[in-house]
Amino acid sequence: MSKLIISNNLSISPLAGAVGAELSNVDLGADLSDATIAQIRQALLDHGVVFFHDQDFDTDAHKRLALRFGDIFIHPFFDTRGQDPEIVMIHREPGDTHIVGEDWHSDTAMVEAPPMGAILFAIEVPDYGGDTLFASQAHAYNALSDGMKRMIADLKVVNSDIRVAGPTTTRNENRTTKSRMDADWVATETAHPVVRTHPETGRKSLYCDRSYSIRFEGMTEEESAPLLDYLMDWGTRPEFTCRFRWRKGSVAFWDNRCTKHIAVDDSHRDRRIMRRIQIAGDRPF
Repeated sequence: MSKLIISNNLSISPLAGAVGAELSNVDLGADLSDATIAQIRQALLDHGVVFFHDQDFDTDAHKRLALRFGDIFIHPFFDTRGQDPEIVMIHREPGDTHIVGEDWHSDTAMVEAPPMGAILFAIEVPDYGGDTLFASQAHAYNALSDGMKRMIADLKVVNSDIRVAGPTTTRNENRTTKSRMDADWVATETAHPVVRTHPETGRKSLYCDRSYSIRFEGMTEEESAPLLDYLMDWGTRPEFTCRFRWRKGSVAFWDNRCTKHIAVDDSHRDRRIMRRIQIAGDRPF
């Protein structure tokens, strides 16, 4: 595996051609210098998602790390009553038949300003299984034909959390980490560009997913389905993806503006506990 040294200590090892890299020789729980934070941010922009192993930090340190990249985003529909709203604990217990993130998605795409990214820390993981796949939506967009790019250039997609929260969803059945289903829950629906421009790199990416995207603006679900399904399937072709195998103490930090991800549901007999903080973003354009 080729390795590019980007400072005297921090190094980066790409995992795949389109997306993903492992960073080493950094303690994320420490008081990192501005230069190191800048290097991590640049690696995130270059690779879409960055991974770390052998980390050990508590909730307070997790928050301090996230705040170096932006404000903390409060998740709107996970049931965190009685818990710290800035933290989402993702539990998977033996026998669960549904898991958080079981479809390809960009996080929380139905809000006006979806999070720019998330930092996920592995507390307890199975010996094998429970991997996470990531897909570069910038590479997916670039690989489209010129005709398809013209066709979707001005389309907007309506995103809603109706499939993943509220009284009509089945996601809470046999799932330890629950979405809100209380009477005060109201669906959130927002239209975003199908092709979004990254606010830092200027690169264009596809922006639609299985969890939230329900139809094109001004069209019915039936009318939207053929093209929308095509774009969502296209965006997760193998050549746009990487696969990350978790260990206790592993961390994934992904750019939610240009990647999608999915949790692999193949560790049914094991417990998996993860701690996640999301970082606030801006409205897609």
